[in-house]
Amino acid sequence: MRIAIPVVEGRLSPHFGHCQSFELVDVDMEAGSIVAQTTVAAPDHQPGLLPPWLAEQGAEMIIAGGMGSRAQSLFAQQGIRVVVGAEREEPKAIVERYLAGTLETGTNLCDH
Repeated sequence: MRIAIPVVEGRLSPHFGHCQSFELVDVDMEAGSIVAQTTVAAPDHQPGLLPPWLAEQGAEMIIAGGMGSRAQSLFAQQGIRVVVGAEREEPKAIVERYLAGTLETGTNLCDH
């Protein structure tokens, strides 16, 4: 599975649409391990662009701090699962905690 993490300054971006890049983390769910990790620059922000773009990148899940309900709906239409409310940490640590079942999520940091 490929997990996409929106990143700003090397850590999870608190607002999905304002990230500088995406960390694409390939994981082996059966082994519970990270297989590969790649950083890609985020395209210029345009409404509705990121869901198909991330689908083209192979993302099957997004772990974010905050994301608006419209964006979540657009990702669902692409078959991409969204997890919101993650803390502002380094992407590798977020995915490791997800794989271990210890990722804590709180309130969606986006209110639109």
